[in-house]
Amino acid sequence: MKFIPVLALAASLVFTPALADNHGGSQAAVKAAIEAYWAARAAKDATAVADLESRSGSLGTNSDGSFHKPLIVSTAESWAKNMKISGGLIIPFFIETTELSPTIVYARYYAEGMTGEGSRVVPYRSRVTSIWIKEKDGKWRMKSSHFSSAAFGGTHVTVPTDFED
Repeated sequence: MKFIPVLALAASLVFTPALADNHGGSQAAVKAAIEAYWAARAAKDATAVADLESRSGSLGTNSDGSFHKPLIVSTAESWAKNMKISGGLIIPFFIETTELSPTIVYARYYAEGMTGEGSRVVPYRSRVTSIWIKEKDGKWRMKSSHFSSAAFGGTHVTVPTDFED
């Protein structure tokens, strides 16, 4: 019987550091999801972008100083419409993720590149924070995002779809 407490202590010393360093994979999975999200936007893959946002809707705040956006359930159709109007190439840099629970990960990173509408293209640099949730189907999806200007003043180029509810 003295062997069982020693075995339990040994197991906790072995497995606790792995959990603390998130070797379970949720942080890496969310980092990969963030990279996939921006790659899909660059490729104008509206279906993939919509699939990386929460099925129950997501909350967002843009870097242009506008009010917080209402809860929006994104669709491939709504993303396709937006992608026809605006363009550019945004790349995430210095992605950091922190597991808050087994199904919730907080992420922060920089988004940099070029954005615009038509011939009006401008440099873009924003700080991004987001909350990702693991949904019932096992996929990580963005539930909330907040963009704040990081260098060039107001960085969001307003497009007509910004004013649609």
